[in-house]
Order: sequence, then structure tokens, then C-alpha cells
Amino acid sequence: MSDQSHSIQSICVYCGSRPGRDTAYMAAGRALGKEIAEYGLRLVYGGGTKGIMGAVASGVLSNGGQVTGIIPEFLIDMEATRHSLGQLNELIVTPDMHARKHLMFERSDAFVALPGGIGTLEEIVEIMTWAQLARHEKPMVFANIKGFWDPMMELMKHMTDEGFVHTAHRVQPLVIDDISGIIPAIMAQAAELAADREGEDAVISKM
Repeated sequence: MSDQSHSIQSICVYCGSRPGRDTAYMAAGRALGKEIAEYGLRLVYGGGTKGIMGAVASGVLSNGGQVTGIIPEFLIDMEATRHSLGQLNELIVTPDMHARKHLMFERSDAFVALPGGIGTLEEIVEIMTWAQLARHEKPMVFANIKGFWDPMMELMKHMTDEGFVHTAHRVQPLVIDDISGIIPAIMAQAAELAADREGEDAVISKM
């Protein structure tokens, strides 16, 4: 787990490789990319240059930000164009999806899920699973554009109420409707976690 006491430096964004039916999704992707760049953070994402993935990367690059794309070889021609991939600041081609997801986790200090499909859902749920198992305390955000993630929040509440989320206190993703509120919320949560750890260390040192 990375030391978050020195602030967030990179944001992993999970999102669709398609634009979706509502134009608000692509607009949200571009807006989040712009925010990431303006805060001086690095985008870590799945390397796609199409759909919302492309919108986020474009939003970062067009505002002078840094982008790391991590993509398996077999997805390059499905989710990207080789020319567009050349625009990224850093491109990592992995042999498979497992290596891609592991690298994205290691390279990132926080995670944001924009609208997307099964792949997006699978990625953010895996991050939540690792949090439940105490493998990390990195901030997790559902960018709830036009209520896209409402059904997911209902499902999580249902699973918790039925006793299947056994460490619910570790699985508390932020749910934010407004793109402009995402990075400040991530920074605030990271600072709170760092303060808690410092407090724990101080108590232990006095024992």
C-alpha cells in the first residue's frame, strides 16, 4: 500500500470503452480528465482511446496532464488505435488482463468508477473486495453521473443488510454526483486516513 500521508499523486479511472447512450457520460469523462490535470495528478487507466476511456485521457492530455495507459496486447485494436496510443505519456502493454489490473492497482493512489459495463463493474468490485480483505485503504469513488450507479448502491445495501458484507466498515466507497467534487473528496479522505494512522502510531509509541 502506498503512503498517502504525502497526498494523492495518481488516480485510476475505470470506465466504458463505449460512449454510452447519454452524452453526459462522455462529458463527465472529459471533465474528470481536466480535473485530474488541473490538480497536477497522473491518470492511470486501461489504455483505451475510444468511448469514455478516450474522453478521460483526452481531457487530461488536452490540459497538460500526464497519462499512463495499461493495456493487454489483445485489446489494443479493440479498445484503441495504435496512433492514439502514441499520444500517451506512458504506455504499458501487458500479456493479459490479470497483469493489467495488478499494475493499475500498484500505480494508483485512488480509484474512480465512471459509467461503464461489465468490465468496469468487475474492476471496481475487485478493488472493493481487496479493501474488504484489508489489502488497501485507498479511496474509492463511484462517479454517479445521472444516477448511473444507484442500482449498485442498492445492491450493496441489500448485501450488507443480509449479512454478506462482513467488514462493511472497510468497504465504504464515496458516491459523488458532481465531477468537480471527486478529487477534493479523495484528497480529504486520504488526509483523514493518514491522520488516523499517525494517531495510532503515536498511541503505540507511548505504550
